Amino acid sequence: MGRSICIAFMVALLLQAAATSSALGAIVRQNWGQTPGRQRVDIYTLSNGVLTARISTYGAALVGLDVPDSQGRRADIVRGFDSLDDTLKGSNSHVGAIIGRYANRIKGARFTLDGKEYRLTSNSQGNYINGGQIGFDKRVWTARAIPGKAPALQLSYTSWDGEMNLPGTLRVRVTYRLERNTLAIDYQATTDRPTVVNLTNHAYFNLHGAAAGDVLDHRLAVNADSITLSDADGTANGAVAPVAGGPFDFRSATPIGAHIDDADPQIAQQHGYDQNFILRGPAGTLRFAARLSDPASGRAMEVFTTQPGLQLYTANAPRPLKGKLSASYGQHGAVCLETQHFANSPNIPSFPSTTLRPGQVFRERTLYRFTGEVVGRAIAPNTGTTASQGAEVAR
Repeated sequence: MGRSICIAFMVALLLQAAATSSALGAIVRQNWGQTPGRQRVDIYTLSNGVLTARISTYGAALVGLDVPDSQGRRADIVRGFDSLDDTLKGSNSHVGAIIGRYANRIKGARFTLDGKEYRLTSNSQGNYINGGQIGFDKRVWTARAIPGKAPALQLSYTSWDGEMNLPGTLRVRVTYRLERNTLAIDYQATTDRPTVVNLTNHAYFNLHGAAAGDVLDHRLAVNADSITLSDADGTANGAVAPVAGGPFDFRSATPIGAHIDDADPQIAQQHGYDQNFILRGPAGTLRFAARLSDPASGRAMEVFTTQPGLQLYTANAPRPLKGKLSASYGQHGAVCLETQHFANSPNIPSFPSTTLRPGQVFRERTLYRFTGEVVGRAIAPNTGTTASQGAEVAR
C-alpha cells in the first residue's frame, strides 16, 4: 500500500511538472553535428503550447515551425533540411537563415560611403547578394536560451572589420521568441566604424506543409501601394512604380498564382515574383505588412514589421531541392516574405539609408502571427512527441 501511494505521489509530481513546463514553455538543445572547421552546431527547439520552432546555430536559421491548422492538426510550414550535411550543400544554407551583413543585392558589388569606395565579393552576376560568398547564413552563431512563458533564443555573431570587404566590426544579436500565437524576431547591431547593414530572415513558407505542393493557391495581401523596380539581374535601379491594376497589386487578398506567369518583365526575368514592396506607414514603427492564407488548411499568417520593405519571393528556381524527410521542394513550392531595407540602397540616395555609424544601434522587429479558430484556443503541445536521443534541456 505504501509503495502504491509513493508511486501515485511521484506520478502526480511528474504531471504537475509537465503542466508547469507547458505553461512556461520549453527549450530543448540537441547537437546537430560539426562544420568542416569542427565547430559544434546545435538545434534548439522552442515550444509554448501553440507553436514549436526549431532553430539552428548554423546561420541562426529557422529550420522548422509547427503550426496547427483549423482542425488542430499540426504541420511543419517552413522549408529546411534533416541534417547539417544537407544544409552545407550548395546554397541550401540561406534557407530559413539570418541574412547579412547586407541582405538582397548591391549592384556591381561596390558602393561608396563617406567618399570611400568599397569593393565587395561578388557572387551573383557580378553583384553582391545576401551576404556575399560567406554570409551570416554560413557562420556558427553563439546561442543563449531564455526560458519562460514566452521562450526565446538569443543568437550572437561578431562580423570582423573587413569581412566580405565590408567596413567595421559589427556586433549582431538576433532573438527568436514565441509569444502565444506569434513568432517574433528582433534584430540589433552596433559597429565601431561607419558601415551598411540590412538584416532579414529568409524563411520559406508553405502553410499547407513544407513539402505539400506549390503555394499558387495561397492568398496574399501586402500593405503596399508601390514597388521598387529592378534591372534584368534583379538589382534595384532606383525607379519606383505603383502596383494598382497590375500583377503586383496585392492590396487585397489575391492568389499568388493569379499573375505569376504574366509577361511583365519584372516577373518574367525572375520566373516568378522576386520584388521589393514599399510598405505603407513610417519605417521604424511596428505596422501591418502582409497576410498569407491557405484555403485548404485554414492556416493564416499575418506579418508585422518596423522595416521599410517586404521582399516577395516565390521560390522560382526550377531545380527541386531535397528537403526534410526526403521531400522534394519544387518550384513555387514556398513563398518568402522577407522584411528588410531596399536592395542596392547604398547606391541609391533616395532609398531609406542603411548606413550605421558608431554610437548608433540598428534595431528592427518582425512578427509572424498565426490566426484561426484553433490557434486562438491555444491548443496544447503534442504530448506524443519526445526529444530525440542525445537531446538535453537548454540552459
